[in-house]
Amino acid sequence: MKKVLFIVCCLLAYSSNSQQMAQYSQYLRNQFMINPGAAGVYDFSDVTIGGRVQWAGFNNAPKTTYVSYSAPLAVGLARSKYNPGLLMSSGHAKNPEIKTGKFKHAIGSQMVADEYGAFRKIQFSGTYAIHIPINRNYNLSFGTKLGVTNHTFLKDRAIVANSETDNTYSNYTNSQTNVSTLDIGTGLYFYSKQLFFGIAADQLTGDKISFGTGSANFDPRVHLTVTGGYKIPVGNDFTITPAFLVKYMNPIVPTIETSVQFEYAEWFWVAASYRHKDALIGMIGLNISNRFKFGYSYDFSISKFSTYSSGGHEIILGIMLR
Repeated sequence: MKKVLFIVCCLLAYSSNSQQMAQYSQYLRNQFMINPGAAGVYDFSDVTIGGRVQWAGFNNAPKTTYVSYSAPLAVGLARSKYNPGLLMSSGHAKNPEIKTGKFKHAIGSQMVADEYGAFRKIQFSGTYAIHIPINRNYNLSFGTKLGVTNHTFLKDRAIVANSETDNTYSNYTNSQTNVSTLDIGTGLYFYSKQLFFGIAADQLTGDKISFGTGSANFDPRVHLTVTGGYKIPVGNDFTITPAFLVKYMNPIVPTIETSVQFEYAEWFWVAASYRHKDALIGMIGLNISNRFKFGYSYDFSISKFSTYSSGGHEIILGIMLR
């Protein structure tokens, strides 16, 4: 019953223009995944590997796997010429410092595999960002992302209550659809050591440039994302960062998420978020060494799926090449 209910919900959600982009609970620790303008904010090469399962307990529940890389251009090129290896340090390490007041270029790339029920998206993209100093304390970055997204309908996973009368199911099943689309995104990111504010747009070209087989329309829509936050010092070792995330895709109601992060000595953090009418989220993470960082989050569902789902899990592992 769970499987039937879930696939029906996925088909209805897809056909009614729901959010089409992957969701990340730990957006505070990896802004680059939602805004290309955030590439290269830190002066080191950042490699992040992440995995997420949503609505655990359902068969074929939504899951996302991703790998991202970003770095200021000079740092990235230097690392490509010489890397002495991933040396481990003893004890914990502080976060790399955010440096402002200078002009710089940045590059990045992403691979995202997103599955939800009978649908799969695999995206490959590259990013370029330019950081312009406003003054010594503030920078404004503009980033653009260019990539290709493959959309696939997985017929063997599609189960509905009545396949003979479900037109959406019949459309995707009969067309054997596998389509790739050009994906262009852009973002502005304003930041300092304490403050960040970003606006990003994804899937700007929709399905205007596409290739593949099948006649079903995946109809990629423009997604807008707005984020912001401010780090508040509390004593010598603690900081509190209230933040927010707003996502919008026409014609649905915007999704709003509010968060607060508590950080100790710039190396260990815990956080909590509230995603409106969807989930309560708890997070924990730390810098394991000068090279590695780790984060975990749990989504406690408060939506209509809470009766059937045991929540969601997200794990990230970061490699910092300084």
